[in-house]
Parts: sequence; structure tokens; C-alpha cells
Amino acid sequence: MKGQRLHPPELKIKLDSSLAIVNIVLLLIFFFLTTGSLIGAGEFQVRLPETEDLPLDLLPKPLLIVEGDGAMVLDGEPVAPGTLNDLLIDHPVLHVLADRETRAFDLLDALAAEQLIAVEIRLVTLHRSAEDGV
Repeated sequence: MKGQRLHPPELKIKLDSSLAIVNIVLLLIFFFLTTGSLIGAGEFQVRLPETEDLPLDLLPKPLLIVEGDGAMVLDGEPVAPGTLNDLLIDHPVLHVLADRETRAFDLLDALAAEQLIAVEIRLVTLHRSAEDGV
């Protein structure tokens, strides 16, 4: 027995794949959380419009008219770019009437460039009948 070496018993190691599965699931959860938060970064609330028949002189105030070329007029007065927020300091609601040819993205870009703070925006539309010639 002097020359005999004792070998430790061989340990059979079983790989546990549950830890890898948990890591993959967590990575997927983090991925969907981060991409979902990027998509939902802009916060917009939309309420369905209410239709009322109003004469042009009884349209709500303040009324911002956005013309086809991007020019803006607030209650009959031209608005210089970047000054709309200061003009609306006492008005929490802004009514916007856009030219019918104006694209929605262009309108949103123009309003975003004004950096309005705590102003609710409501779109105003005009109904033109066949009698109006349109």
C-alpha cells in the first residue's frame, strides 16, 4: 500500500441551464422596456372633436391661423417665429386653424418649434358647404 496513490472520486458536474435561461429572459425584458419607453416618449392626448355651427366672428379665442406657407396669425396679428409662447402666457388653451393643404407633420413641427409650455391645443375646422362655392 505504500506505492498506491489514492485518487479522489471523480465528480460529475451537471450543467444547470436555468441560469442562462433566466439571463436571456431578463435581457429580453430590458430590451422591450427600453424600446417601449423610446416609442412612448412623446405624450399626446387626443379627445374627439365636437361639432358646432359658429359664425366666423364667434370662433374661439385665442385663435392661431397657420397658413399654407407656415406663416402664423394669432387673433388677426402676425406672429414672429419663437414668440408664440410669450403671447399665450395668460391663455391655457390655444385654438388652431390650419390651412387645409397643411400636412399634419408640418403643423406639429411648427407648434413644437414654439416650445409651448402648459398650453392645451385644440384644432378648429371650418365646414364649407356646396353653397359656399367649395
